[in-house]
Amino acid sequence: METTQDFAIDPNDPPTFEKVWKTFQETREQFREMSRETREQFRETRKHIEATDRQIKETGRQMKETDKRVGELTNRFGDMVEHMVVPNLLDKFRALGFVFEIASRDLKITDQKNNIFVEVDVFLQNGDKVMVVEIKATPSVKDIADHVKRMEKMRRYADLHGDARKYLGAVAGVVVSDSVKHRALGNGFFVVVPSGDTFNIIKPEGKYFVKEW
Repeated sequence: METTQDFAIDPNDPPTFEKVWKTFQETREQFREMSRETREQFRETRKHIEATDRQIKETGRQMKETDKRVGELTNRFGDMVEHMVVPNLLDKFRALGFVFEIASRDLKITDQKNNIFVEVDVFLQNGDKVMVVEIKATPSVKDIADHVKRMEKMRRYADLHGDARKYLGAVAGVVVSDSVKHRALGNGFFVVVPSGDTFNIIKPEGKYFVKEW
């Protein structure tokens, strides 16, 4: 679009009201055209922004729905594992030399006074030892780190309540990758993995050692 030129006075052709008015009218029309184009560009830009915003919100909604479904599926897998593992867990550990007399599920510790809050999937115990079992459908490296923190909290809680028993940890899963298995064994945990119609317990040994808290 052409832009306005500087208004120069020609001494041989002095400005008249008509000429000045004509120039003013032309300049005003140019500004009107520029304003129309600017408004149109703004409307188009706003449309793109609104469309992008809708896409972002829809993507966020879909991600939340996916996370919800994954969470529900993981919980169902966890429940299935617990039902398969817990009934035979005492026998499996007995074969490894650990005789636990009591098996509890979904233990929760809420000690507000000492700021200790812990949830345990399976809690095995006798007069000398306690086995804290964390169950995940597909345990991750982060789950191993979380279980270490859980064991530290359990030890602190036990000390505050005069419980001198040794605390041990185990991690159970439907699908346990090699990296997660080695990370768990490296932290002194037993690893419970499926095997045919039952499951096996892998004991930390060789370069790994059972850790007691």
